[in-house]
Amino acid sequence: MESEQTLTRENELKSDAPLDERREQIKNAALKVFAKRGIEGTKMSMIAAEAGISQGLSYRYFSSKEEIFTLLVQEAIDEAQSAIRNIPNLPGSPREQFKSFTEKMLEDNHKYYFMLLQQAQTSEEVPMQVKQLLKQYQAEETISLFEPIFIKGQQIGEFCEGDPHKLLFLYFSVITGLMLQDIPNARGSWLQEVDILMKILTK
Repeated sequence: MESEQTLTRENELKSDAPLDERREQIKNAALKVFAKRGIEGTKMSMIAAEAGISQGLSYRYFSSKEEIFTLLVQEAIDEAQSAIRNIPNLPGSPREQFKSFTEKMLEDNHKYYFMLLQQAQTSEEVPMQVKQLLKQYQAEETISLFEPIFIKGQQIGEFCEGDPHKLLFLYFSVITGLMLQDIPNARGSWLQEVDILMKILTK
């Protein structure tokens, strides 16, 4: 216990850390806690512990867990939409673009953001502002954005035949399952998972 308190004091003594840097430290800690516990199961004390600071210090930067949760949901939506919009700009064929996108989405930060959105969508106690934000994030609309690339892949023989919407729904369902697995992320180990996943879509 004493060593943990010493570590906390050492973290807090870094008073020369810029305001934005400290806020990011707290947000990154909160993202991990919210992703696993949801807003109901999270307390400010848990976020502070994950960040390695005292609960009192965390309140200097955020007034409540609801404030942090709302901010993180907004960032998660922005991150997801940015990644989706960038797919046509990825190098290679449709298959290579899908593979690159999948690898990126399975990286730690993206995984936690996705888990956060899952928590936000299934919780009944999220702030009203979060409910409004979630209206911008619809899985069906996301799938429709992928369809032109997938259809192009079908036309050149890279992807299997079938209803693009149904196949993409299956694809994203599997990605969701991978993201929700609490497995330490090593990029090399995920590559095998991605290759297996791509077999769902390819011939």
